[in-house]
Amino acid sequence: RTIGDRIGEAKASGNLGNTLKILGQFDEAVVCCQRHLDISREQGDKVGEARALYNIGNVYHAKGKHLSWNTAQDPGCLPQEVKDTLQKASEYYERNLSLVKELGDRAAQGRAYGNLGNTQYLLGNFSEAIAFHKERLAIAKEFGDKAAERRAYSNLGNAHIFLGRFDISADYYKKTLQLSRQLKDQAVEAQACYSLGNTCTLLQDYEKAIEYHLRHLVIAQELGDR
Repeated sequence: RTIGDRIGEAKASGNLGNTLKILGQFDEAVVCCQRHLDISREQGDKVGEARALYNIGNVYHAKGKHLSWNTAQDPGCLPQEVKDTLQKASEYYERNLSLVKELGDRAAQGRAYGNLGNTQYLLGNFSEAIAFHKERLAIAKEFGDKAAERRAYSNLGNAHIFLGRFDISADYYKKTLQLSRQLKDQAVEAQACYSLGNTCTLLQDYEKAIEYHLRHLVIAQELGDR
């Protein structure tokens, strides 16, 4: 501010916002991120504007998740305050998405699609969540980003469960399992086995369910995860 560096001030405000978000001070975080947004617009800095929109989305997303921890309910069965907060997150992600499309930034589009999928899932809009996660998946494959691809499969599996499409969920979870082994991520492999065990139970394939749950148990024991 002293040297009149507006872009620097914008970036510093954005960083402050992100730090306050991590500290759980969501309302203060929004004020700082909004400052980042205002200055970026004033300076005609489209990249800064896109980043600020994404960051505000993240703050509302984190706040929504934080508020919903107190209500152990299925996605979609949320108190109004939580719904409103997640809806705001979704709106900022949408605005970020349209701007990064304009800028031709595919990687940023991938991140926006993933977060839109997650917010729509929490809001109980499972068909919308699936559409967004499919877009996320396509971009992850484009970039050869195996970790993002794995997350997309997992999220697609979760959303299909709530639509009662257990067989499709099982296919997605199997892909999650495959990738987690490729990535040598045992915790995620265990998670995938757990999801597959539950899905096979829903499909009444109890032998397979037992197999997956035993594998989950073995990895949990190996990792010392009580």
